[in-house]
Amino acid sequence: MSVRQKTTGSNRTHDDPPARPARRGRTQAPATADTVPNPERRQEILEIAAKLFAEYGYKATSIREIAERAGMMGGSLYYHIRSKEALFIEIHDRALDAAARRVRAAMASHTAPWARLEAACSEMLEIQLNAESLTLPIMNNFRSVPEEVKAALVKKRDEFETIFRDIVDALPLPPEMDRQIYRILLLRLLNTADTWYHEGRMSRAEIAMQILAIFRHDAPTTQRTKGTTKSSTKAAPKETPARKRRAAA
Repeated sequence: MSVRQKTTGSNRTHDDPPARPARRGRTQAPATADTVPNPERRQEILEIAAKLFAEYGYKATSIREIAERAGMMGGSLYYHIRSKEALFIEIHDRALDAAARRVRAAMASHTAPWARLEAACSEMLEIQLNAESLTLPIMNNFRSVPEEVKAALVKKRDEFETIFRDIVDALPLPPEMDRQIYRILLLRLLNTADTWYHEGRMSRAEIAMQILAIFRHDAPTTQRTKGTTKSSTKAAPKETPARKRRAAA
């Protein structure tokens, strides 16, 4: 039988197990490709999320589903994005920025107001009716997003619509025509093109020409230049036989 000996200044005997070292905190898992911010990886996530939002809508698309499509854990996605709301706003804004660049490029070679309008309408139809374009499906999610997200979307849409506001302001329209209503009706027609357009009868360029023909309302010549006043000259009254007799008398 072994004799248990006590150590000096301690109650632990030589037969007791050694004391555990003090805990220094939880060790972190090694960083992986999905937990290190990477611009290329983030762009891939944005493209995957945009397709899901366009296909299933804002409400039906979850962070978990986006992560699964990207081949990562749900928690790892937050190394690349702040939230689902912020992700949707960024995708929405990128889609409108791309559309704005295309419309401006289409108008760049035109100076005449009506030609610029036709070019803008034609390009908008191409954007909205392109099966690969995400602009229209993303914009159609407006009603399903939270109120705080709507405020950010409206701000960006107002910025985009300044393109058409400038186009319409430059048109030589009759003074009695309200330009705001004109612009709203024009944009509503273009933004809902997928609901009324059917491939085959007319090309998109031909439809743009038809839209221009319908929306073209030129002001009288005397009103086209700013600062030019209406002509106040009235046509002379038609001379009747009675008037002739009075003049002869």
